[in-house]
Amino acid sequence: MSTTESQPPGEGIATTDWETVQASPEFQSLRRRLRGFVFPLTAAFLVWYLLYVLLASYAPAFMATKVVGNINVGLIFGLLQFVSTFAITTWYVKWADKNFDPPAAAIREEIEGSGR
Repeated sequence: MSTTESQPPGEGIATTDWETVQASPEFQSLRRRLRGFVFPLTAAFLVWYLLYVLLASYAPAFMATKVVGNINVGLIFGLLQFVSTFAITTWYVKWADKNFDPPAAAIREEIEGSGR
């Protein structure tokens, strides 16, 4: 990845050519990897949330079905929204630690190393 010398009067600091970085195969691969994980998971979560909203709106009798004591299906679905949010967050953090952060660190190191 190249750097472009940008020297305003009195300064000799090299700046990174961000367009070159963005066009690099390493960056493009990293971007595809992130989008390949985030977009499908986001779509799945939105479908899951929409299901909850639609059931609450159009199937109130089903959502009011008691499961145990005063706990009904609607309450369980609502709590599962929180559980799924935390599960997705945990999954993403573990995935990013393994699949995203190492290549991102390598790109960062290359940029910072060549920019000095």
